[in-house]
Amino acid sequence: MIVMRTVSKLVAFFIALSIFAYGSTAAALAQNQRRLAFVIGNAAYPAGALATPANDAGLIAQTLQAAGFDVVGARDVDQESLRGAYRDFLAKVTAAGPDAVVFVYLAGQGLQFEGENYFAPVDAQIANAADVPMAAVQISDLTKPLAALPTKVNIVVLDVARPNSFAKSNQPLAGGLALVDPDPNMLIAFNAAPGTVAPEGKGPYGAYAQALAEMIRDGGLQLGDVFDRTRLRVNEVTQGAELPWNASKITEPFVFFDRGPDAPQQQVSSAEVGAMRTKEIRDFDARDAYIAALDRDTMRGYEDFLVAYPHDPMARRVRAILAARREAITWRQTWLRDTPEAYWSYLDRYPHGPHAWDARRRLEHFDAALEPPQGFAVYAYDVPPPPPDEIVYVDRPVLYFDDPEFDFAPPPPVAVIFLPPRPRDFIELAPPPPPVGIFLLPTPVFVPVPAWVNPPRDISPPPNDVIFNNIHNTTINNTTINENNNQGGGLTTGQKLTAGAVGLGAAALATKVALPAFLQKKETVLSKQNPGGLPQKPGQGGQQPGGVTPLSKTLPANKLAGHALPGADGNTLPLVNGKPVLNGRNLPNNANLPKQNPGGLPLKPGQGGQTLPLVNGKPVLNGRNLPNNPNLPKNKSGKLLNNQATAGGNAVTGNPVVNGQKGANGQGAGQGQNGPGKTGKDAKLRKLPGANGAPAVNAVNNGSALTGRSSGQTPPNGKFNKLHNQGGGQPNGQANGQGNGAQGNGNGPKFHKLPASGNGGGSVQQKFKVNNGNPQLKVQGQQRPQRPEFHARPQPQVQRQAQPKPQPPAVRKPSCGHPNEPACKK
Repeated sequence: MIVMRTVSKLVAFFIALSIFAYGSTAAALAQNQRRLAFVIGNAAYPAGALATPANDAGLIAQTLQAAGFDVVGARDVDQESLRGAYRDFLAKVTAAGPDAVVFVYLAGQGLQFEGENYFAPVDAQIANAADVPMAAVQISDLTKPLAALPTKVNIVVLDVARPNSFAKSNQPLAGGLALVDPDPNMLIAFNAAPGTVAPEGKGPYGAYAQALAEMIRDGGLQLGDVFDRTRLRVNEVTQGAELPWNASKITEPFVFFDRGPDAPQQQVSSAEVGAMRTKEIRDFDARDAYIAALDRDTMRGYEDFLVAYPHDPMARRVRAILAARREAITWRQTWLRDTPEAYWSYLDRYPHGPHAWDARRRLEHFDAALEPPQGFAVYAYDVPPPPPDEIVYVDRPVLYFDDPEFDFAPPPPVAVIFLPPRPRDFIELAPPPPPVGIFLLPTPVFVPVPAWVNPPRDISPPPNDVIFNNIHNTTINNTTINENNNQGGGLTTGQKLTAGAVGLGAAALATKVALPAFLQKKETVLSKQNPGGLPQKPGQGGQQPGGVTPLSKTLPANKLAGHALPGADGNTLPLVNGKPVLNGRNLPNNANLPKQNPGGLPLKPGQGGQTLPLVNGKPVLNGRNLPNNPNLPKNKSGKLLNNQATAGGNAVTGNPVVNGQKGANGQGAGQGQNGPGKTGKDAKLRKLPGANGAPAVNAVNNGSALTGRSSGQTPPNGKFNKLHNQGGGQPNGQANGQGNGAQGNGNGPKFHKLPASGNGGGSVQQKFKVNNGNPQLKVQGQQRPQRPEFHARPQPQVQRQAQPKPQPPAVRKPSCGHPNEPACKK
């Protein structure tokens, strides 16, 4: 009995211990903070590439990796890729839980249109203001879904306030970004104050991105202080040309890094900083009063400075800052009111202000008159109207603080009480090497975080992040880093490589930011289609110019189509005007032919304005209607070739073949060198002579195939004149014969060989000019291999072209185009 009680107590003890351990583990897991970041850098815009956004995004991404963020990012994304990648990121944030901290950084080209801010993807085509909502991504489309998630801290940084290269017209867009109110638990930061733009950086990194990275790395710095110090640093580095802005509704304390107990003593205590921020502006000297006004960045702070030091050299600069802020607040309240009375009220204050055209566009939307009616209700703004000395700074679409027209004096140096000096290793940063993949961000040279700066202990370390595990190293073994990346593993939280590790130094650390899931799929497809992301040239990647699929290399040419191709198996290519025909090139000029043959594909006979080649007076289609075809029945052969005759002769290589047909009088006479001519049904069909041992079919495998009609008449001397070679090639042959038909008297035709031209085309064309008044016959045909088979189909008619002027008998047309000869008429 006693034993049973003892066992029961032990079991109860172990159960209680297990429950306590499980609860402690669950509480520890619940307290771990997930940090996630989405970073985009767009620089490759068609209107002109930006210098630093891609590098800036790489620097911010690397800094966030060191702070324990699970970072995904990309560069030069189009609208589809940006939306798809952000959609995947929101799903990742949803799965992270309610304690997640989210950081969104966008660098590139920003715009504002009718009160909304937009981020331009690299494929944005914006010709006028109305194109902005369709071509760019609205910032509220990114912030609203994020604000709806149960996250702890949301940080949205827009490094996009740059000179606008879009929609340059007589109705310009307002410059920079529009003033916005952040959602709960959100901080929104601009690289330049609302309504102003930042000058494009000349170094490897922009002033804003480098200053923000510097402040993030400062251990123990609260979130608001990070952006306040960033504003002061940027204003100092740019000599007042760029003034960042931020607004926050975050109530939870948040730091990027903890400050360790071994940290050096701060130059300014927290008590001194608190006293400085509550001190009246008039109680500072003029130099510190200006810095204090920038640090507070409020309307009251700038107004207090002007009251205390109205004639100080910084007074004009402060008036410009105050003018831009007043106008931005006025437009924000006008846009929120969104009534004709509100837009009339804005135009009454700022008739030529930055948002004057936005106000007019909204009035057109309401179908309201641009001029306000008498006695309309003027909207009561929270800020008073601008004094006359402010109008000069906002009487324009955009304000530049470095505008030479204003000739502002450079700002004074910042006292240590407001901002400590820049770290020596973060003053001049080396440019990153060029990225080597599609969408990948540049990877900057890693600058180690000070040894007394550590990530917070309550965060979940990012998966397989080498930078997070080695933030303090001054010397890093590049081989070890690469092995860790390749194996997919990493050092556990807190493990560090010692300073004496053998390696290539901090510059050897080159870890890439992961692509979002959407872009990983897209990058895989693009890499397979075009490795390296470079445009393919014709003929690369197995692609032939014109989209022609290459022939098989495993079969002989005569097996691919069932018959020998021109030039295959040792056969010579067919000649046109003494030059071989390759893919329809080297064809003589003809005005009736199309000027271009897209893709370089050979045209079929009868296409592209070509007439079909004739054999025995009828067109040849795919090798049909040929004489002496053993596959044709005898009865049909005679029927098809009724009343036709062939003028032939002894065949030698290159001799032309002349096919005759019944003349005008119903009798066609023709004779070879030795045979007598017969007419009508008595004519015997003779096999066509060939070249290179192959029959001359449709001008294939024949040195110069000349097809025409016999007029039924013979020359007085009974001989045909030798053809003139005008094509620049070698003489192709002769047509010699004697005619003794029934109509054997009269003038015979004279054949003139066409000049060869170098122009490519899709057909073979030959012209025969008959001097007996018969119309000129033009025969055009594509040199294509034909099948010796017959299928009865309707035969297309021969195209005839009437000759403008008949040539007089026995008058020989002079040649042209050669030296000492007249120029050919086109």
